[in-house]
Amino acid sequence: MSIDEILEEMDELLDKSASVPFASHKKVIDGERLRELINDVRLNMPHELKEAKKIEFDCQRILNEAKINAEAIIRKAEERAAQIVSKEAIVTEAKKKAIDMLTKAQTASKTLQQNAINSVNKLMNDTELHYSRALQEMKVMKSRIEGKATASANKQK
Repeated sequence: MSIDEILEEMDELLDKSASVPFASHKKVIDGERLRELINDVRLNMPHELKEAKKIEFDCQRILNEAKINAEAIIRKAEERAAQIVSKEAIVTEAKKKAIDMLTKAQTASKTLQQNAINSVNKLMNDTELHYSRALQEMKVMKSRIEGKATASANKQK
């Protein structure tokens, strides 16, 4: 069960719980069930964090592959340029083409790397936003539960 599903179930638990007489904003909830759900969140957090690390690893792998591809393109361009230069009649043309190919390869490499970095940043920002929202929801839920527990304890006095 994912953290989102657990939080949804916690929300449903609150929605379905009975209101306290003369205090409709307060609810009577199954504390044992809520504790189980909180423990489920704790158990699932490492899984969610592992997923974020996997995304980070994949992004690093993509960057490395982009660098390797760029180096291969540059190497091929240099080899091709060396072949062309060896032919005396078209030396000047070969130099121009080699420079052009090298520039295009470097531009393609930079573009590929920048796109990969942008993709990684977006994934990390989305992940951070997701976890921030989940954490905020958990804090609100905890605050509600603590408020209910305090109110319940005050009522029993």
